[in-house]
Amino acid sequence: MGSMKFSANLGFLWNDRPLPEAIRAAKDAGFDAVECHWPYAVPASEVKVALKEAGLRMLGLNTSRGNVSVGENGLSALPGREPEARAAIDQAIEYATEISAKAIHVMAGNSSGPRARSAFIENLIYASEKAGPDITILIEPLNHYNAPGYFLSTVEQAADIIRTVAKPNLKMMFDFYHVQIMGGDVTRRFEANLPLIGHVQIASVPDRGSPDHGELDYSFALRRVRELGWSSPIGAEYLPANGAVPDLAWLATFKN
Repeated sequence: MGSMKFSANLGFLWNDRPLPEAIRAAKDAGFDAVECHWPYAVPASEVKVALKEAGLRMLGLNTSRGNVSVGENGLSALPGREPEARAAIDQAIEYATEISAKAIHVMAGNSSGPRARSAFIENLIYASEKAGPDITILIEPLNHYNAPGYFLSTVEQAADIIRTVAKPNLKMMFDFYHVQIMGGDVTRRFEANLPLIGHVQIASVPDRGSPDHGELDYSFALRRVRELGWSSPIGAEYLPANGAVPDLAWLATFKN
């Protein structure tokens, strides 16, 4: 599967280390890029230096989840919380701009119904316009085991929202792990939504481990992704079996 590129998701990989050290570890392990979840506790200037030293690009980061102690998982589809949602979007754009990150995943949060959809759409319009052409805004369907009650759960729902917002820099994060759990048929659904996809992530199903085992055959799925012309680094967002130090045997296999 030559010429496949991979991005280390530092929300899960080497997450026992400070973010600048995790960036260097990803470089040493042979990753082509990095991505993260919530880098805000680390000054952007430190991350910028580490990225430059490693020669890696930060592909993306997430907007703040809100109040995690009460189970919040994003703010942008919560009616009445628009000021906080937009503050989180502003924070993400400022950080992404400083470290030259390519994308921001705007987290919807736990909600449902038409008012939630309207709030999400308005906040995504705000995010897309404020981010400008150099930053892609991403939305990601999450499965109902890992994220019970999350507003966005299917590829088709995400595609409908992207078409409604109709901004060229709003795209879908297509995580094969979540998509497999929420209905499967992953390669057909990837192909059907390809024009709307801005980033791809992988992990094994059902244990969310390294992508070389489980019910989803990535040697087939990633070959199909490449055949369809996808050339950007694919995000390895999986839970290492041994704490924070990732098992990386799969990386050499899939890159060759």
